[in-house]
Amino acid sequence: MSLKKVIETKKLSRVFKTGEIEVHALTGIDLVIEEGEFVAIMGSSGSGKSTLLHILGCLDKPTSGEYHLDGVHVNKLNKNQLADIRNQKIGFIFQSYNLLSRTTALENVELPLVYDRTGRFSNSKKLAKKALEQVGLADRIYHKTNELSAGQQQRVAIARALVNDPALILSDEATGNLDSKASIEIADLFMRLNDLGKTILMITHEPEIAQFAKRIVYLRDGRVLTDKFIKNRSTKKSALKDLETIT
Repeated sequence: MSLKKVIETKKLSRVFKTGEIEVHALTGIDLVIEEGEFVAIMGSSGSGKSTLLHILGCLDKPTSGEYHLDGVHVNKLNKNQLADIRNQKIGFIFQSYNLLSRTTALENVELPLVYDRTGRFSNSKKLAKKALEQVGLADRIYHKTNELSAGQQQRVAIARALVNDPALILSDEATGNLDSKASIEIADLFMRLNDLGKTILMITHEPEIAQFAKRIVYLRDGRVLTDKFIKNRSTKKSALKDLETIT
């Protein structure tokens, strides 16, 4: 029995035009990510990572090719429909956290539920508390974001991404602003959430963080260079041990 496809792209391409100059940011990307996978996307600057992220996150549309997200043909959606699918099916985690300052962790995590137009969530505070507990912040629920460490702030952002139970968690360099130890803690949290069945796609430039995923897709010049499953994945214990050796 095959698993449900959360992401499926066929011959996905994106061309940017500046006057008469064409930049082929993505060319012929075929990618399938099934429910419950944990995939890292890697590649050097200019490889197409950010462009792919914007398309998969329904923030941009491909020039050609097809994109299906959790069974929905994204190419055919208008701006309002794209906004709805982003809110309902994708949990975003960014490098800069994007939290509201001077508000509590609970209020930040509640936001996606407050703005949800489906009427699915009548118990937003209860769901926000549960999400914060999932990321290990049960004792920081009523702390304001400026009272939290960088690692704790990113955990609040992860809880916010989890709170409406999206089909896909999309992480864009989530550990980019964190020190090595906090980065390992976040990567370990992603592993544990994936073990609970969450589908995670992680854009990263850090090989040691990518090793926590189950599969790594390398991009080069807008194309898939390699797509491999990881046999010997990192764990929090092994990564911290390696860190101690380096320092």
